[in-house]
Amino acid sequence: MFDLGFVSAILADNSFEEVVDFAAINDFKCVEMMCWPKGKAERRYAGVTHIDVNALTKNDVAYIKDYLQQKNIYISGLGYYPNPLVADTAQAKVFLDHIKKIIKAATLLNIPVVNTFIGRDHTKSIDDNFKVFLKRWPAIIKFAEDNGINIGIENCPMYFTKDEWPGGKNLAISPAIWARMFEALPSKNFGLNYDPSHMIWQQMDPIQPIYDFKDRMHHIHLKDAKLYKNKLDKVGIMAHPLEYHSPKLPGLGDVKWNNFFTALTDIRYKGPVCIEVEDKAFEGSAASIEKAILTARNYLTQFIA
Repeated sequence: MFDLGFVSAILADNSFEEVVDFAAINDFKCVEMMCWPKGKAERRYAGVTHIDVNALTKNDVAYIKDYLQQKNIYISGLGYYPNPLVADTAQAKVFLDHIKKIIKAATLLNIPVVNTFIGRDHTKSIDDNFKVFLKRWPAIIKFAEDNGINIGIENCPMYFTKDEWPGGKNLAISPAIWARMFEALPSKNFGLNYDPSHMIWQQMDPIQPIYDFKDRMHHIHLKDAKLYKNKLDKVGIMAHPLEYHSPKLPGLGDVKWNNFFTALTDIRYKGPVCIEVEDKAFEGSAASIEKAILTARNYLTQFIA
C-alpha cells in the first residue's frame, strides 16, 4: 500500500546515481531528491543538490528517467526548503523563482510533487506573515496548478536555533494555520508534506491532522521526535526547542507509529512515505548515516504492506 523511500538530504555527499543505487540495493521504492541551487548551505541538511534544475537539459531528463527505470526506483518528490517569506524581497524572489524552476523540472520528469516551506519572517507575528503569504504564494500555487504539480508544504516550524527566535522561519506550523492557508488558496494542488515529529515537540496530536487534512496529504515524511519531559520541566516551553527535544529515527521517539499508519490506511493514502534522518546519534560517519536509514527501514517495514 505504501512506497517506502527516504529523503536524499542525508546522503549529501553522494551523487544522484549513488543515492539511487543505495535505494535500489536496500529495497526502497522511491527517493525524495533534493534540488537546492549549487552553493554554500545555509544550515544543516540544506544546500544539497542531487538534481540541478538550473542546468537541466533534455539529455539530463532522459538520463535521469532511464537511470531510475534501470534501477526500478522512482522520485517521490523534488525537495527545496528555503524561506520565501524572508523580509528581504530580493532574496525572497530568488527563492520563489527557484521553486518555479523545480516545478518545471518536475513536469519534465513526470514527478507529481514539489516539497518546500511557506517561510516566515521570524521577527513578525503570524498575522503579519500571513499578509505576505497572500502576496507571494498565489502565483506559485497557480503556476504549480497550471503545470499539474502538487505543492507539499512541510509543517516544520524551523525554530531550533537562536537566530530563528522567536517565531521560527516557517509559517505552516499548526492545523489552525493550515486551514487558514487552504481557505485562502483553495487549490487542491496546495497541500502538505506531513511530518508527525514536529507535532510531538509542539505538544500537539500528530494523528488527527491526517484525518482532518486527508485531501491535502501530498507527501509524507517519516521522522520521530523525543520530548524529554525532565528537560522541559526545567526550561519550560519558552526555551529554544532543542533544549527539551531531539529529532530521532522512527521508533526511537514518541510518535505512535501504529496509530500513524492506521490513520494513513483509514484515509486510503497510497503514496510515498519517506524516511527523513536528522538524528545526531547517527551522524558520525557515512557508515553511521547509512545504518540510520536502514535501521529506520527495518523498524518501519512492519507497517508497510
